[in-house]
Amino acid sequence: MASIRIACVLLVCCLFGCAAGAHPSQHDDVPPPPDGFTSFGTGGSSISGPFIDAGTYSEPLVVAKLPPPPVSGGTLLVIAQGHRAAVADPDHDQVLIVDLDASSLLATVPLQSGDEPGRLIEDGAGLVHVSLRSGGAVATIDPAQGTVLRRDAVCGYPRGLAYDSKADAVVIACAGGDLVTLPAAGGAATRSIRLAGADGHIVRDLRDVVVEGDRLLVSRFRSAELLVIEANGSISATWRPKPRDPSFSAAVAWRILAAPGGGVIMVHQEEQNTDVPIDQPGGYGGFCGSIVRAAVSVIKTAGSTWSTPINAVLPVDMALTDAPNPELHFVSARTRSTSGASSGPTIDPSQGFPVQSITAPLVEPPVAGPVDQDAGFPCIRQEGSVTSFVPVGQVVAVAAGSDGNALIQTREPAALIINGVPVSFPGASRKDTGHELFHFGTVGGLACASCHPEGHEDGHVWNFSGLGARRTQAIGGGISGTEPFHWGGDMKDFPTLAHDVFNARMTGPNLEDKYVTALAAWIDTIAAWKSNAPLDAAAVERGRVLFNSPATACATCHAGAKLTNNTNADVGTGGPFQVPSLRGLVWRAPFMHNGCAATVSDRFSTCGGSKHGQASSLDPGQKADLVAYLETL
Repeated sequence: MASIRIACVLLVCCLFGCAAGAHPSQHDDVPPPPDGFTSFGTGGSSISGPFIDAGTYSEPLVVAKLPPPPVSGGTLLVIAQGHRAAVADPDHDQVLIVDLDASSLLATVPLQSGDEPGRLIEDGAGLVHVSLRSGGAVATIDPAQGTVLRRDAVCGYPRGLAYDSKADAVVIACAGGDLVTLPAAGGAATRSIRLAGADGHIVRDLRDVVVEGDRLLVSRFRSAELLVIEANGSISATWRPKPRDPSFSAAVAWRILAAPGGGVIMVHQEEQNTDVPIDQPGGYGGFCGSIVRAAVSVIKTAGSTWSTPINAVLPVDMALTDAPNPELHFVSARTRSTSGASSGPTIDPSQGFPVQSITAPLVEPPVAGPVDQDAGFPCIRQEGSVTSFVPVGQVVAVAAGSDGNALIQTREPAALIINGVPVSFPGASRKDTGHELFHFGTVGGLACASCHPEGHEDGHVWNFSGLGARRTQAIGGGISGTEPFHWGGDMKDFPTLAHDVFNARMTGPNLEDKYVTALAAWIDTIAAWKSNAPLDAAAVERGRVLFNSPATACATCHAGAKLTNNTNADVGTGGPFQVPSLRGLVWRAPFMHNGCAATVSDRFSTCGGSKHGQASSLDPGQKADLVAYLETL
């Protein structure tokens, strides 16, 4: 790997947009663009301005018989004192055991269809435990025999795992807010707690967990928060990275690792808070100045924290080598062009290399600031000595080998790359054009999955010039049949959205109709998340009756299979906006078009709107029952 110094140089304003954003008002009469400008838009909407030709996407069209899940990252673990690796393969629902010394596949451990294995940990006895993200369980594997020893149901969506050596136990962080502790040797859970904030609301969206003495450090995925959980299960502190650029805030914590000396290292995104232009091609910014960028932060629970930007798109995983000279490996899961006719060259450094390794201070902040100014646009300068590596296939995970070099997991082809040599994995191809386009790194250096991580949404509220605050919209549960799109309902169908957002705002390559169809079809395979089992079934039933009552009128607009009538409605919150689907509602805080409701309850108090059905006439008990029902949808 050639050693290089990576700095993002502003040659042009490479520009990006997110499918979550709102579109400017429609124009009935659009004049032709002047020379040197390009006009985009269909159905009466347009964007005009200087445009970078991103080429035409021309990869072979492939639709998988069994659509692959969105990339989640972090599915690789070095075990057996550095001699082997355990690799979770969510595409094929299997775990692979690889001999790192011989660079050979030792065992293939099949799981149940749809399990979607994720994080792995090794216990003191050398057994491997893997979270089954969609299987609701943790599987325990004997890597020496290549067999599953047991399967323990834990919660709806288990995500993070940690091994507590003092208790010889496995700690599981569940997306629904549960922390479950299982004996590593087997047996019933010794503890199961559901985290709640000071306001009594469940703290959801848990991601990773680190054991630090008698307490736990738990990350939240979309908000990039770090929760400090004391031995009694209470939340004693909440920390969040503070970007050096105050116009950005931390979001989407893809991975945390224990930091040297305590605390954690977090690889996450930073998302813009200031005004975002929406009336020009690529109005959401480019890699040097885009509205979403990647960063690594060190969070010390004693109170100190610092962040530095990194050059990556979809930074889904990282790995830390051992002291005394630790090196941080991090990866970008963006897909890229492989044919000359597609957008840009095979690898464009401005988009971030798939695999990078950086030697930088991990306890104290870098000496030089990571933000520079060039022609008025912020430009990333990574600190430390940086090396890069470009493997074949989409990179989804990384680990540090015993020699300090990065071990790299890829999909399509599915393999573990050891010192540049791939060890291939068995299983039919899960290649899918829609999946690739969703994770495609545009000329602007971002992807659809940047704002819709893991096929859902980042929970961010954007400030669009001329429109105001608009929250990223959810796409889980499918979007076909919910047209028109965006909060203003100004994008009549998916081809319009793909053209105006992916091609124009994101500066992505032109897409023929067949590719647009493939992207929409894959998005429709993303399931809406289901809620936790209700704590009060009687309250849920009372809420269901209220919801469907003509007197309350909730079901007048929230009707049909997806609980939306696909129209704009003025509910007293500043104008007419699209009626959103309520499927998976509880996972999508904050709520409303401008994110004014931090909880479902707040929709009925601080920002509900006076014309939002007849809910304002309900008493507090009835509102509580209605909320209990809504949180089960």
